[in-house]
Amino acid sequence: MKLVLISDTHGQHRNLSLPKGDVLIHAGDISQRGLHIEVTDFLYWFSSQEYKYKIFIAGNHDFYFEDLSKEIVDLLIPDEVIYLNDSGIEIEGIHFWGSPVQPRFYDWAFNRDRGEDIQKHWDMIPASTDVLITHGPPYEILDMTDGGLRVGCEDLRETLHRLKVSCHIFGHIHESYGAIQKDNCYYANASVLDQNYNLVNDPIVLSI
Repeated sequence: MKLVLISDTHGQHRNLSLPKGDVLIHAGDISQRGLHIEVTDFLYWFSSQEYKYKIFIAGNHDFYFEDLSKEIVDLLIPDEVIYLNDSGIEIEGIHFWGSPVQPRFYDWAFNRDRGEDIQKHWDMIPASTDVLITHGPPYEILDMTDGGLRVGCEDLRETLHRLKVSCHIFGHIHESYGAIQKDNCYYANASVLDQNYNLVNDPIVLSI
């Protein structure tokens, strides 16, 4: 199964050049300000992409998905698209789990305080998860800002130590784009924009 990984398109999705694959995964921040017109344009574009499966989560810019009830969001999502929000799906024997939450920074969407508040979300991740999709990175893994600060989630990092996740996909910290293999897990920061919101990074392709 070939996964094509993207994140943090912030409304620039139509400028992407996507490689072929089986599953297209977007790790959040589909919009710039979480407006209805931004979200519906993304969903129309995303649902039309020629992949067998299309999965996305929301990010801290995507207020639309936090402000609406689950029932309304479910009605909005096209049949061809899989939206994960502290939820999972099994595809051809591979277990995917997605969560939009990240440590609090100012007052963005899906922010949670570090510690008990955010840990409640990480405790929901099933032990059977093969591919984890979160918007933010774990601590000290592709989480460095251009100011040299490590801003990933310590609680998520500790949770990953207990789980046997094969692949962890995220974004959020644009300037730490890239992929590494560490502790028997493939980590990918799939942010396609740089810190100045220029589209400079290619989608990451992974076969599992």
